[in-house]
Amino acid sequence: MTDKTQTTEGAVSEYVTAMIGGQLFGLPISRVQDVFMPERLTRVPLSSSEIAGVLNLRGRIVTVVDMRARLGLPKNDDGKPPMAVGVDLRGESYGLLIDQIGEVLKLNDDGREENPVNLDPRMAKLAGGVHRLDGQLMVVLDVDRVLEIVPDLLAA
Repeated sequence: MTDKTQTTEGAVSEYVTAMIGGQLFGLPISRVQDVFMPERLTRVPLSSSEIAGVLNLRGRIVTVVDMRARLGLPKNDDGKPPMAVGVDLRGESYGLLIDQIGEVLKLNDDGREENPVNLDPRMAKLAGGVHRLDGQLMVVLDVDRVLEIVPDLLAA
């Protein structure tokens, strides 16, 4: 499945939206494998606080990355259970722990802008641009950059 389609207005990309710490993020739909409720998360000894743990998802071992910790945000204390977005990188499965899953948006590539200079540096290093939507900014997550930490942590 591709996340790009061609229309008369130009190229269009599809994004799965997610809320993390009150900020709207978009993940390219081509990178999203599934969305799930993480259950029975096993903490990994000596791992970074950004690694929430590992779990067994339909027979696959999935490393779960806490996106709040990755973005330098405080832990969520609203009592709602977190969700996870499943992604793959070089044949390995990962879950990105988020606050809430949203909808799938189709957005024109022409509307995608470079990261604003005033974007929080923690978000900017994980972002691949932004889309201005009605009254809010959607930060496009670069899944490869989000997962850059993982090989370093697991190799240590």
